[in-house]
Parts: sequence; C-alpha cells; structure tokens
Amino acid sequence: MTRPRIGFLGVGWIGRHRMAAILDTGAVEAVAIADPSEEMVAEARKLAPDAAVVDGLEEMLSLSLDGVVIATPSALHAAQTVQALRAGASVFCQKPLGRTAEEVRGAVEAAREADRLLGVDLSYRFTEGMRRIRESIAGGELGRVYAADLVFHNAYGPDKPWFRDPALSGGGCVMDLGVHLVDLALWALDFPEVARVSGDLFAGGEPLAGRTDRVEDYAVATIELAGGSVLRLACSWNLHAGQDAVIAAEFHGSAGGAALRNVNGSFYDFTAERFRGTARETLATPPDAWGGRAGADWARRLAAGERFDPSAAALVTVAEVLDRIYGR
Repeated sequence: MTRPRIGFLGVGWIGRHRMAAILDTGAVEAVAIADPSEEMVAEARKLAPDAAVVDGLEEMLSLSLDGVVIATPSALHAAQTVQALRAGASVFCQKPLGRTAEEVRGAVEAAREADRLLGVDLSYRFTEGMRRIRESIAGGELGRVYAADLVFHNAYGPDKPWFRDPALSGGGCVMDLGVHLVDLALWALDFPEVARVSGDLFAGGEPLAGRTDRVEDYAVATIELAGGSVLRLACSWNLHAGQDAVIAAEFHGSAGGAALRNVNGSFYDFTAERFRGTARETLATPPDAWGGRAGADWARRLAAGERFDPSAAALVTVAEVLDRIYGR
C-alpha cells in the first residue's frame, strides 16, 4: 500500500521532534523539507535523507503532496494551512492555528471545503494522565464537574523575538501557553457551551491596560460555562516560580476530583490522580513519551484515509475563548 507523501515546513527543534514522531509511525513518507536555516535542514535530513530540500511551501506543494506538517512562526500558520489545504494536502500545524478566531475559522472552513484532515499540535491532550482524567469525567466518576483550576507557569520565556511582537504572535503567554489550558479544560468536559469569559493581562508586573506595543507575560482568566461550572486559568512567562515550570489541571466534581500535575518542575513528567475525600488513587505516572503523539495520531489517521473531521470546529471554540480573554 502506498504511504501518504508528506512535506515538513519548518524543522527547528519542535518541528524536528514532531517530524521524528510522525516518521517513527512508518505510516507516511517524508518527501520534502523546507526551512530558512541550512543547519536545521541538515539536522532534519538525518531523519529523512531521501527527502528533497525545497525553498518553501509553494515549491513543496508543487510535488503533489498528501500532507504538510507546519512548524513555522505563528503569524504564518493560518495562511500556510489554508494554502496547503486548497492545494489538496492535509495539514498538521503547530499551535496556535491562528492568531485570532477569524484566522482559525478560515483554516477550519478551508479544511471542510477541501475535505482534508486538519490536525493541530495540542499535545497535552495526549498525556496518559489527561486521557485517564477525561475517561473518569466521561464515566461519571467525579459526578458533576462544577469547577476546574488550570495553571501553566514557565520560569523562562520564548527565545525568538517574534513571540513578543503582538502583530506576529497574536498575544503573549495566553497565546503560547493558555491555549493548552483552555483546550484541555473544554476537551476534558466534551466542549460545553461557554457563557462568559473575563481576563486580566499583565506585562512586567503592570496591567497591560490595552497597550498594543507589547504582549502579556502573566494572565488570569475565568471561563463560565452555560451549565454554571467555572474554569479558572493562570499562565505566565519568566515567573519567579522556584522551579522550571508549574503545570496543573485540577477538576472538582460533586463525587470526586482529579488532577494532572507536573513533577519537580518538569515540562515533560506528569502524575495524574483521582480523589475522593482525603483518599487518592494514582491514574498515571512517568515515564510517558507523550510529546509527539498528536502528530503520530494525525499521520496514522491520514494513512487510514481519513478526511475532514467535524470535531475540528472545537479549534474555533478555543480561539473564540482566547479572543475574549484578550477583550477582542
């Protein structure tokens, strides 16, 4: 059986990590690589020595590919996704899919019109711990989930200047880290209707107060759901956290609770537990090689012949919540 032919657009660290995970499935064939950095291309060719090196997306699409994996700066994601989809290629894109809900909506609609599989690297869904927590919620083991607390504090900040340019990034830590928190909470609860959203943004310890010349490095938000449940989120860059990262997703229900928490400040190791009163049950522990699972899942689905997945509409829902946190 012929494997889908794939191009990899952007092969920096994250792009190569996802490239390795996708190729390790054996489900697809790497046909083309594009990146402005010769060094990054050389590293990527170690993973796919037979892939052609091309100048960019236009040349890549001229090869009649079945799919494109996009790991470029955020400002390019939506337009490149739409271009690839309209050329007949399925897409797996780094988050965020777009800087605004309008951009995300356009990309999802392009996938619908082209009837092509669209995936986004919302990788925390694929941790074993969140998978088990979502099963517990769906199975009624927590009762009615009436609240959730989610945090993603990063003691570091992005090392590329475009992250801090509002026009290029679309936002700061909310766009970079908060997208994962919003997606995780709504995904775990099977995407209930969102009633109200409020947010407070800070930069350098001061309220952002509508400034458009910089992005937030600390944010808190409250999301009220139509059924009365409340989600509270906090995220940051360069926080004095006492460790590399603080990452958690805690769900509180009428019959129990559950939490995903990172271990000793790790960005990669998580535990998941379920609670009843003062008792706790372990659901998942490290090690768990979850980082590339979203891309691998997309590759296997593409190889199985899957086309447009209507659940991609949830990407628009998440983007709309982010827009409302930003007050736009």
